[in-house]
Amino acid sequence: MRKMEGEEFDQLVRFFDGMATTTWLSSIHDKLKETIGSWEGKTVLDVGCGTGRFLLKGVNEAKHVTGIDLSEEMVKVSEQLFSLHDTQKKSSFVVADAYQLPFGDHEFDITVSTCVLFLLPEPEVAMDEMIRVTKKDGVIAMLNPSMKMSQEEAKRYCEEQEITGFEQKTLLQWSTISTSRHRYSTDELSSYFTQKGAREIKNIELLDSLAIITVAKF
Repeated sequence: MRKMEGEEFDQLVRFFDGMATTTWLSSIHDKLKETIGSWEGKTVLDVGCGTGRFLLKGVNEAKHVTGIDLSEEMVKVSEQLFSLHDTQKKSSFVVADAYQLPFGDHEFDITVSTCVLFLLPEPEVAMDEMIRVTKKDGVIAMLNPSMKMSQEEAKRYCEEQEITGFEQKTLLQWSTISTSRHRYSTDELSSYFTQKGAREIKNIELLDSLAIITVAKF
């Protein structure tokens, strides 16, 4: 099984944190959280949490949030961010591999992963792990680039929406990496979760169908 090393992401903390706070990605995070539904009283896991920005959107609502990341520096910044917002008692951050989540079976009500799975050499291994640690009646939610995503399409979208500067740079970077790693269709995602026993699957295309939000309920 091919794995990634956390050190390669340690130097990218500022870039990823900046990307998570861009207008385009922050709005997708808002839509993802809305599609998942209430976090009230729920335990939530973010696989590849980066600097914790997505979890921060629901920590006050949730019972407890947990983030794992391969990068020690990402985890440190996440802990600092949650301490700054005085929410450290409701959060835990762990350096861990998405291929081998350090949790027991069926621990979390909601498991999410945004802009991460497409980077992995074998995304399905991590997706299987996400299902394993999610409760039988739980929810799994993901954000992935679609098959339409490309440098040309991302550039066109930026021009049409007048996205410039760092906001443009992050979106173009996402398009560049995704075309050399993994992209998904809604049919692929639905088929995967159907085979895994999901009772309800919702795919939402965003950014003029360059990105896909998938929420599967078990």
